[in-house]
Amino acid sequence: MTADAERAQTLTDLLRANAEPLIDQWVGVVAALLRGRSTRVELEADFREFFAALLPLVGRDGKDTAGPEFGEIRSLLEEYSRARVRAGFTPSETAASVFSLKREVFGLTENSEDPQMFRQLMAFSGLLDALGLLTFEFYARAREEIIREQSEQLLELTTPVVKIWEGVLAVPLVGTLDSARTQVVMEKLLEALVETGSEHAIIDITGVFAVDTQVAQHLLKTVVAARLMGAECIVSGIRPQIAQTIVALGIEFGDIVTKASLADALRHALRRDGVDVVRREAQ
Repeated sequence: MTADAERAQTLTDLLRANAEPLIDQWVGVVAALLRGRSTRVELEADFREFFAALLPLVGRDGKDTAGPEFGEIRSLLEEYSRARVRAGFTPSETAASVFSLKREVFGLTENSEDPQMFRQLMAFSGLLDALGLLTFEFYARAREEIIREQSEQLLELTTPVVKIWEGVLAVPLVGTLDSARTQVVMEKLLEALVETGSEHAIIDITGVFAVDTQVAQHLLKTVVAARLMGAECIVSGIRPQIAQTIVALGIEFGDIVTKASLADALRHALRRDGVDVVRREAQ
């Protein structure tokens, strides 16, 4: 056995022999830090797994946490960070759960005058620093994934496809129309056309803040996609300001039917199907 292995084993033995009180103190410190938002039972279960995965790594400096020997502890930290994101904890609180172990280990060896032990502690400190930084990375990645999932869900909610008459679908758009949202509109509209067999689709832009060249291109793509499915598309909600903008930009809608309001678009679609809407006189 090499001298480095002997030195590493010394700290490993010390940690293993004092595992129970060390974990108990660690759990207590983090529980106080989190102010009761995570129970001791939950923390103890997580920290026992973490401690068991950490022991074989004692003596490493943590410079290459991407190595296969770090696989188990990376998985534990990633799962822990993801759970903390969903529970509403901050990245500092999440990383502090790892960093807190350092103080407890230093307290365990504070009376040691062995220079070898000091070097081992410095290496152990660097290892915990590297693992703490990993939690920051995993936390940021998990939060980005959750934000992306929520954005996709929000797009689904804000882009409804409504059946307003037999054979007539409507897509009321509100806000800004960008590439991502256009894709959602197109997919949902095409799915609804297949499911209902509708021959008319009304894209209502009354709630769209502004129409520029990019927005117009997105609308045209959606209309072309619907036409390929055999449906006639009508763009409604062309207010005077939007009409002036379209003319000023030189945007050509070609043979696409445009109407000032959703009611006008529905009336046009019904007439194309041979249905006349007649106002009944009050008796």
